[in-house]
Amino acid sequence: MSIESAITAISAMLGERVSRSKSDLALHGRSISHFPVSPPDAIAYPETTEEVAAIMRICAQQCCPVIGWGTGTSLEGQAQALSGGISVDFARMNRIIAIRPADMDATVQPGVTREALNEDLRATGLFFPVDPGANASLGGMTATRASGTTSVRYGTMRDNVLGLEVVTARGEIIRTGTRARKSSAGYDLTGLFVGSEGTLGLITEITLRLHGQPERISAAVCAFPSVRVAVNAAIDTIQMGLPVARIELLDEDSVRAVNAYSGSELRAAPHLLLEFHGSEASVTEQARHFGEVAQEHGGAGFDWGIRAEDRTALWAMRHNAYLAILNARPGARAIVTDICVPISALAEAIEATREDLAQSQLQGPILGHVGDGNFHAILLIDEADTEEVARAAAASRRMVERALALGGTCSGEHGIGIGKLGYMQAEHGGAWAMMGAIKQALDPDNILNPGKLVPPRPAGET
Repeated sequence: MSIESAITAISAMLGERVSRSKSDLALHGRSISHFPVSPPDAIAYPETTEEVAAIMRICAQQCCPVIGWGTGTSLEGQAQALSGGISVDFARMNRIIAIRPADMDATVQPGVTREALNEDLRATGLFFPVDPGANASLGGMTATRASGTTSVRYGTMRDNVLGLEVVTARGEIIRTGTRARKSSAGYDLTGLFVGSEGTLGLITEITLRLHGQPERISAAVCAFPSVRVAVNAAIDTIQMGLPVARIELLDEDSVRAVNAYSGSELRAAPHLLLEFHGSEASVTEQARHFGEVAQEHGGAGFDWGIRAEDRTALWAMRHNAYLAILNARPGARAIVTDICVPISALAEAIEATREDLAQSQLQGPILGHVGDGNFHAILLIDEADTEEVARAAAASRRMVERALALGGTCSGEHGIGIGKLGYMQAEHGGAWAMMGAIKQALDPDNILNPGKLVPPRPAGET
């Protein structure tokens, strides 16, 4: 039994849709974040669920590791082949299978991107709201339980996946969930696979909940005298029940970076960026109410509008913030942190993080989805400077410890992969061992994305 035997058998089935070129292997071994390249031994490009099942049966026979691949935008090393093996790239499984406007749902293959789905939905009056920033594949978004800027109103992938088709470690094709909006029939297997990061099965179909396109959308931006004041304004906005669709924070360093990168002209101060969805009257009223909250907190330069081009520019600037921050220190790599705390503890967590980074002499602009207590610090490092790397890793660890002490989590949306594996015991205690037991039951040979998410054991070990 061997990886080479598996590659030979899969190549006989898929032909030229198996690649071993150096460039493909390097691409499928990279991470957007700071992790070293860990390439697979080969990449397979299936086109059907049956082909995925056949790949899994071959790999099960040969105890060959299998790693799912969407668009490669994960931030915690989820798609890297730590033990080698086969990377299953879903780029060719990119069909929108069905859109059912009357039921407000759609079924797609995992390679469909969120932007492609929304383009197809435009004429139906519906849209899919989960927006992690990158044009990620919906399969990857499901596997990592993605969220993003709109989750404060529309929820995360957990809330918007109705059912799945999954290929198991043994190559069996199963379906979880239904198109019904609720069920009390047995275990929630859909919820189990959403966020499992490819460790329990390969997702080959997703049925998604859709939402009505709002009649009117308005966006607002406002500067504040400090990060704490901006966060307190966001907390008050949420606690008063204002139905914001997005509420994002950029600290002063992030604002400087996006100004330089995008040519925007925000004043050099912490900002909140917001979006309101509803009727023409309601979005006007919502913007007015937020303006009052901002004024009470010393906000300045409050501006809002409904022109589509202005909104597009605003959110393009926000979505490009990561690239803008990297550009602020050419040649740097990033340790991308991601914690989430109860919203009442958000100001405390951010202020403590800022003080820690200053004392550690680290460049770490802060931004985040403050409407749901989630924020990031982009720690810019010179990988050749081992002392700086150590300081950044220690600061990242303290961020997680702070979040857990405040009743939060080590990851609000980026997931675990390998980057956050060391914090799972502290967050979950005995429940982490239970996750490992579930993994062992569904993947006894440990061939599905080994080394990620659950307590480690070598690939192929039962």
